[in-house]
Amino acid sequence: MGKIIFFEEKNFGGCYYDCSSDCTDLQSHFRRCNSIKVESGCFMIYEGANYTGHQYFVSPGQYPEFQKWMATNDCICSCRVIPQLNDSFKLSIYERLEFGGQMMDLTDSCPNVLDSFRTNDIFSCKVKEGNWLFYDQPNYKGRIYLLMPREYSRFSEWGGVTARVGSIKRIVEY
Repeated sequence: MGKIIFFEEKNFGGCYYDCSSDCTDLQSHFRRCNSIKVESGCFMIYEGANYTGHQYFVSPGQYPEFQKWMATNDCICSCRVIPQLNDSFKLSIYERLEFGGQMMDLTDSCPNVLDSFRTNDIFSCKVKEGNWLFYDQPNYKGRIYLLMPREYSRFSEWGGVTARVGSIKRIVEY
C-alpha cells in the first residue's frame, strides 16, 4: 500500500497523523495540514471530506509547506491511496458526452492536449488500464482530477467543472 504523514505545522512540526489507507474524514485527526511526508505509494489529497473539493496528487517525498503540493490553503479533509496497477496504460477520450463523437486512444502521457488532438474539450472517457491524472492546463498544471479504471460518461463524473483538459498524465509507481 502506501504511507503518508500529515503535520499541522510547516516543516513537519506539531501534531501529526500517519495514514496508510483511504480516509473520508481527516478532520478528527488534525485541525490543519501545513506539511506532508509521503513515505511510500501515491495519494490524492482533498480539501473536502468524502473526496470532494480541490484535489492534489502527492508521490513519495517531503512537502514542507502546503504550497509545495500546489495548494492555496492548509485545509486537507480526506485522502485516497492510488492503487498501483499493472504497467499497462490505455485511455479512450471522446469529444462528446456518452462516448460520442470522435474517439482517440492514449497509452502515454500528453503534456498538451490541444496541440496533440486539436481540441482540449474532453466530454467523456473510458479508462481501460492504469490510473490517470487530468489537468485543466497544459504541462501538468492547474486543477487535477484522478481517473481510475471505469467509464466516465460525462466530465462531471471525474469531478470536472468543465470539459476543458489541458494535459493528461499516467500515474506510474515512484
